[in-house]
Amino acid sequence: MTQAEKEQENGKEKEKERDKEKEKEQQRGVKRPIAPAAIPEPLQEQIQSNFVIVIHPGSRTLRIGRATDTLPVTIPHVIARRHKQSGQPRFEDAWLLREGLNKPESNEQRQNGLKMVDQAIWSKKMSNGVRRSPASAEQARAYNCQIRPAILDSSSRVKWTNTSHHPPYLVGDEAVYVNPSDCYNIHWPIVRGQLNRHSGSGGSLTAVLADLETIWSYIIQKHLEIPLKDLKYYRCILLVPDIYNRQHIKEIVNMLLLNMGFSAIIVHQESVCATFGSGLSSACVVDVGDQKTSICCVEDGVSHRNSRLCLAYGGSDVTRTFFWLLQRAGFPYRDCQLTSRLDCQLLQHLKETFCHLDQDISGLQDHEFQTRFPEAPALLYQIRLGDEKLQAPMGLFYSATFGIVGQKMTSLQHRSQGDSEDPHNEHYLLATQNKQDQSSKSAADRKAVSRPGGCLEGEVSCQGRMGEVSDMPRGCGSVAGTIAGGGGMMHGDMELGPAQGESLMEAGEVEEPLSTHSSRKTAIISQFESKALGLDKAILHSIDCCGSDETKRKMYSSILVVGGGLMFHGAQEFLLHRIINKMPPSFRRLVDNVEVITRPKDMDPRLISWKGGAVLACLDTTQEMWIHQREWQRFGVRMLRERAAFVW
Repeated sequence: MTQAEKEQENGKEKEKERDKEKEKEQQRGVKRPIAPAAIPEPLQEQIQSNFVIVIHPGSRTLRIGRATDTLPVTIPHVIARRHKQSGQPRFEDAWLLREGLNKPESNEQRQNGLKMVDQAIWSKKMSNGVRRSPASAEQARAYNCQIRPAILDSSSRVKWTNTSHHPPYLVGDEAVYVNPSDCYNIHWPIVRGQLNRHSGSGGSLTAVLADLETIWSYIIQKHLEIPLKDLKYYRCILLVPDIYNRQHIKEIVNMLLLNMGFSAIIVHQESVCATFGSGLSSACVVDVGDQKTSICCVEDGVSHRNSRLCLAYGGSDVTRTFFWLLQRAGFPYRDCQLTSRLDCQLLQHLKETFCHLDQDISGLQDHEFQTRFPEAPALLYQIRLGDEKLQAPMGLFYSATFGIVGQKMTSLQHRSQGDSEDPHNEHYLLATQNKQDQSSKSAADRKAVSRPGGCLEGEVSCQGRMGEVSDMPRGCGSVAGTIAGGGGMMHGDMELGPAQGESLMEAGEVEEPLSTHSSRKTAIISQFESKALGLDKAILHSIDCCGSDETKRKMYSSILVVGGGLMFHGAQEFLLHRIINKMPPSFRRLVDNVEVITRPKDMDPRLISWKGGAVLACLDTTQEMWIHQREWQRFGVRMLRERAAFVW
């Protein structure tokens, strides 16, 4: 018998033995372990984009639409509510007016700001190398003061909103055109990116949320043609400001899921959605809105928390400044009032039509405009303007021109004050992290002491660790701030940039009394937030807060401008020139090219963030970000901490 035949016989015998053992085990009742069948992973629900509604609420404009829509519905974000009782005093939220304009120092500050603007205009040469000569303001005023309007038509063909059927509320343009003599209060529910809470009528949190719910429900029903009872089949993507109020966001999510009845929601930041909408992986996003300007550095879909800045001025402040300059130039429409909604609308149109940031346009130029108001003839005015068209938008770079005194002009991202529904928040994580650090340090010290000569070794290692933290740059992106903030995903309470030079909890400051540290920190924050940074300085500050030179280089090479507040002719070149001139000299060698992007893919910059929200709805990676209605009912705001794509 050959070797192969022997091996074959042995194999057969072993098989017979195994079969006999199986028979014996079955007779004894022994059960062999059965290999579990492969459990198929639960299939992820396929989300149809036409059943996702993207909501981008702005201070002046609401943009809302299905994720599959080419363009969103865009309407004024305003509501008119009928008085419940006759004789009730009338209330109307201001459009262009704001706090801090009527202080004794306001006019002086405005004049000083204008001097700085004129100096900047004169110092920059035109493209032909010649300095720009100032236009004669007196000559323009003399011409404008003698202008009388020409009647185009006896009827303007513009009518007040018909309220004869006494509707309880009116939304959008219908609210704008409510006759001031009608018994309606006018409310803008969002001001400077936050809920418009105030002590007047309709200023409570409940009232503001009710206004939002009414406006959004009305638009969904009328413009998107979706019955409210069908919202249980729809999902919602809500765009929120980069610097957000946690309590407000929680209440809005509660309203969308529980009151309006959406089945699920994603909450995401405007700046990150702007990068999605423009197709950029990383950018310093500059969002110039109507009432606020927010700046944030976004890298690979993540917003750098410590680079976020919110400036309390925007396009409406430019409009108001332009009106002030028009009055100085003898504005021929002499009945114009900032308290009138329709006059504010006209001034905004004039700003968008006439203003620019192109310094090659100089000298006096003649223009014309029309006024069409209800119950009045259509009129045609002539006007002669010079530098006013350039001076007004330059107020974004010299914010003293706005004449705002005694107001908080810069906001940073504050740490959460805590929420009773979210016990395991960052305060809890910080406290437990500190306990773990203390216990691990004491264990390491005991171990070091137990070794011969270990005390010295322990001291050296401890000092080495302390040195690593406190010797790092004290900028916003420093690891020191992250470690002090509790490690991991937690950041410092309020991280200021190198310009301020304060990382508010450094390792070397442990021995400082808590009260002294707290008061010093508060003083630093209030001092910084009282400053009204110009737009170019704010961009440089935000980029300077990034953690590494490589990130800063990325940001300088991709400055994305979105929103409608900087849509002036020549704005791209003007901002680029100021950034290059003011950026740190050390970076001029590192950055290959500084690029300012104002119209990515030739898109309207006002729609880019909304478009990014629509893109978000189509991404597979967003599946785990959805917060479902049942989850919100059970866990509440904790779901935002778990599912939000940013550190809540």
